[in-house]
This record gives sequence, structure tokens and C-alpha cells, in this order.
Amino acid sequence: MANLANVTEKNFNDEVLTSELPVLVDFWAIWCGPCKVITPIVEELAQEYQGKLKVMSCDVDTNQSIAINYGIRSIPTLLIFKQGQVVQQIIGALPKPTIKSKIDAVLD
Repeated sequence: MANLANVTEKNFNDEVLTSELPVLVDFWAIWCGPCKVITPIVEELAQEYQGKLKVMSCDVDTNQSIAINYGIRSIPTLLIFKQGQVVQQIIGALPKPTIKSKIDAVLD
């Protein structure tokens, strides 16, 4: 998660819920194999959508209340927030084109 800003219980409201831009939050954990597969894709998407979409990373082990609040039962899970609301949920290590199509649907 080198290139992604971390969202925590302390900054979640400011970074995600009140963001002017739509926000993609990658819910992951260090021990999750599929999370390691999707991380480079999420980092690429952060670059590609710079200025249009904020991309954040949320470690479910250290931010359990966020994961519980949004019903994260399986990781990796990507949630896309727009105006403080979840508008898209992507579960599992899906291919980049699939994730892009879901992001584009939110941005259009």
C-alpha cells in the first residue's frame, strides 16, 4: 500500500464521507493473499483516476469499527463512496477492466 493514503477511524469522516471527489476505499489485511494481488491494480487506478477519484487504503485489522460499520465480511473489498454514501461494492480480486468499469459507472 505504498502509494495509497491510509484511512483510519480518526480521519475516515474527513477523507471519505465529506470528500468532494468520489472515494474508492480498499479494505485489506496484511495476511490476505488476494489483497496482495489486487494492491498493484488499486495503485495503478489511483494514478489513472488522479483528480477524479480519491483512492484510500483501510487495514481492517487496525480499523475494525469501519469494517464492521460497512459490513466488510470478505477481503479484499473495494467500496466507492460518493457524497458520503456507498454507491458501489466490489468484492474479491477482480481483474482491472472489471474494476474500471464499476468506477466509470460511478464517475459518469
